[in-house]
Amino acid sequence: MSELVLVTGGTGYIGGWCIAELLHRGYHVRTTVRSADREKSVLDALSGEEDPAGRLDFAVADLTSDAGWDCALKGVDHVLHVASPLGVNSGKDPDTMIRAARDGTLRVLRAATSAGVKRIVMTSAANAASPSSYASEGITDETLWTDPEDPTLIPYRRSKTLAERAAWDFMAEQASGTELTTVLPGAVFGPILTKDNIGSVGIIARMLCGKMPGVPRIGLEVVDVRDLVDVHLRAMQSPAAAGQRFLATGEFMWMREMTQILRDDLGNEGRHVSTRQIPDTVVRLLARFRDPTLREITPALGRRNRHSTEKARTLLGWQPRSPRETVLDCAESLLAHGAVTV
Repeated sequence: MSELVLVTGGTGYIGGWCIAELLHRGYHVRTTVRSADREKSVLDALSGEEDPAGRLDFAVADLTSDAGWDCALKGVDHVLHVASPLGVNSGKDPDTMIRAARDGTLRVLRAATSAGVKRIVMTSAANAASPSSYASEGITDETLWTDPEDPTLIPYRRSKTLAERAAWDFMAEQASGTELTTVLPGAVFGPILTKDNIGSVGIIARMLCGKMPGVPRIGLEVVDVRDLVDVHLRAMQSPAAAGQRFLATGEFMWMREMTQILRDDLGNEGRHVSTRQIPDTVVRLLARFRDPTLREITPALGRRNRHSTEKARTLLGWQPRSPRETVLDCAESLLAHGAVTV
């Protein structure tokens, strides 16, 4: 492959897997890091994967600054914008989180359109295509947009929604030939490349270590990180994907079901996993009086809203694996890398 693909956030969990798969498929890859001393962590994560063989280079660029982005995009054919400057952190000012997500995305898009990039595939979130929190049932698709004015939205969910909205609004005003596609994943789990950055799979690590004496009644649409990367690359390559949103969620699974799989299938290594479900009333009381960070999950208690992936399956031929396989592969990978001790 002679095409050059820029992956933003190469030290991240999803970004690392994007780099590995692109190299495996023969692409030339450039990835952004916040500082040059972080290049080694990317190379270390790839040590057991495809040999870069001169097909990987780095650019120093931070989503919170304009510096470095024009250089990072020079000569690039496609962009996988998977990096995000934020996470679920109740200690941050919500407006600061929104600005960071939106402005970081716009920095990438400005540089990409100026450089004449063919297509940008942006990672959004299924939470940007979900009904208001009072709707607990039903199946929705990409035509729905989360209402950013919903007062019950946590800052992270509002930020992802407004960042994706800003991306589509920006591209609608451009006269360039650059195309935009967005991918909206569910809860991302699966194998890790390195124990130094385990991303969203930290929840399974805590289950394995016995640090979760019980789980709340929360359901997740589990998507494997390998399948998420696959749908990104399909969206990058397919002519039909231009100007489209694609939900990339997996089967719905209660957290308690995840713990049961770990207990049943891991044998002795799953002995510390608790399958106890914490009643909703207890979670709400803890959130109110003892642990304010739990307030962000209380709107999700008992919700069964799901998302349709028919569009990705039909237009892109995407076929995600089962959540059971993803959860087990994730746990076995954490154990193999020494990320948890049981």
